[in-house]
Amino acid sequence: MQKKLSYLHPALYVATAKGRGRGVFAADALPAQTVIERAPVIVMPAEARPLLDKTLLHDYIFEWGENRLECGVALGYVSVYNHVYTSNCEYEMNFRNAMITVRTVRAIEAGEELFINYNGDWNNDKPVWFDVV
Repeated sequence: MQKKLSYLHPALYVATAKGRGRGVFAADALPAQTVIERAPVIVMPAEARPLLDKTLLHDYIFEWGENRLECGVALGYVSVYNHVYTSNCEYEMNFRNAMITVRTVRAIEAGEELFINYNGDWNNDKPVWFDVV
């Protein structure tokens, strides 16, 4: 049997998030530190970034690599999580294996929307690109 590279917790679903488009939600309560998703990433070279920045994909790519010169599109639900500065989930980028892992940072209630902080740290309050005035 092959080792599973990706994982999506069975309690997750995508639904309309009021005022935010789509979002990821938990159908069941989840304990803190639960891995809820492990998703592959399509990695693109630095030369692709200016082209992607001219498309809607700009809002869904991650800066990628140790020096953040590459960019990546995460598969699974990863690109659908909405942003808040004090999020209830965090993500970890594994550059070597081109994977992103998402886990809860606190207990989650059934029906609760799951958020990540687009800065990378679950509680980083540095303004992200769409909040910069």
